[in-house]
Amino acid sequence: MTIHTTTLDAREEIAEGRMAFHLRKPEGFEFKPGQAIDVVLPLKAGMPDDQGVRHAFSIVSAPFQDDLVVATRMRDSVYKRALKAMAVGSQLMIDGPFGSLGLHNDHTRAGILIAGGIGITPFMSMLRQAARDQRKQRLILLYSNRRPEDAAFLAELQQLEEKNPNFRLVATMTEMHASSRPWAGQTGLVTAELVARVVGDLAAPIFYVVGPPGMVEAMRQTLNRAGIDDDDIRSEEFYGY
Repeated sequence: MTIHTTTLDAREEIAEGRMAFHLRKPEGFEFKPGQAIDVVLPLKAGMPDDQGVRHAFSIVSAPFQDDLVVATRMRDSVYKRALKAMAVGSQLMIDGPFGSLGLHNDHTRAGILIAGGIGITPFMSMLRQAARDQRKQRLILLYSNRRPEDAAFLAELQQLEEKNPNFRLVATMTEMHASSRPWAGQTGLVTAELVARVVGDLAAPIFYVVGPPGMVEAMRQTLNRAGIDDDDIRSEEFYGY
């Protein structure tokens, strides 16, 4: 991997307790949709030592976009407090890109993307690039959150569904009793029955699962119950989110 110096250009809240950080893209920096970087904070940002100075984040932005964007759930950790406190214009470093989570090349096989919470981040890069490239491949996103308030990038995903005829969004909320917003979409967990209904008669799709470790393991078991072979499941676990 390669170390680059960059600048924090902006930050924004993308859902309750979720923030996106916009970094200046270093000259010549290239990556593939689905890849990640380590964001390395300077010691003066509040770190007691070099332990925990870096954190891995999937890249939210697509390769064609001008900046690098990462997003995270803002837990009360030393690293994330320091990241949130950084002034816009501050310098930091990135290490990468790395990772092999990317859409398969056989466009005749659909991609079924399953995200829990902030696990949506690598899929945003993939879906933005697919829309830009007018990729001739069926893509379906099953996106699970507790409430609409927690669903990062939900409005953009709805817009991407309108823009890309090969993309379908199935968003589901599991705790609508705790929400103050209206929701007319799917509710409940991502079950084997829901997966089967969404997949329908698609021939030999490839499944991608991203989220916290417990969610990824539970989802693998759900897919197995739905008759999906492990060879057709690709996953990435998000720790510390």
